[in-house]
Amino acid sequence: MEHTHTGVAHEEHAHDSSTKSIWKTFWILLAITVFEVGLAFLYLEYDFMARWALNGIFVTLTLVKAFFIVAEFMHLRHEIRNLVMTILMPLLLFVWFIIAFLADGDSWKNMRKNLSPGTPVAPATHISNEPAHH
Repeated sequence: MEHTHTGVAHEEHAHDSSTKSIWKTFWILLAITVFEVGLAFLYLEYDFMARWALNGIFVTLTLVKAFFIVAEFMHLRHEIRNLVMTILMPLLLFVWFIIAFLADGDSWKNMRKNLSPGTPVAPATHISNEPAHH
């Protein structure tokens, strides 16, 4: 008895595997999104945790969802490491860029507020290099 392997059977297996992987990713993304929405509604109703902690959870879950989207739908899950790093490193630098400019903008906003006309100036303190007298 001879075993034959046709190209059609191989294509059907690859198609089934690809479809299963896409559906698995869909269900994972849906579960994470439902969890995020539920968490938001719970926070609005009961205010059960600090807002910064909730925002941290949302950012983390969003990064997890971004990983699944990039891995599955941009087909990077099965790519070589160098290609993945070529895409991820500029992305990380771009995120750092945004955070740095937001912090810089916040600093300028606070400085403008503190130096706006009509703002009372704190009295100057004299700093002396002489030793303190007891």
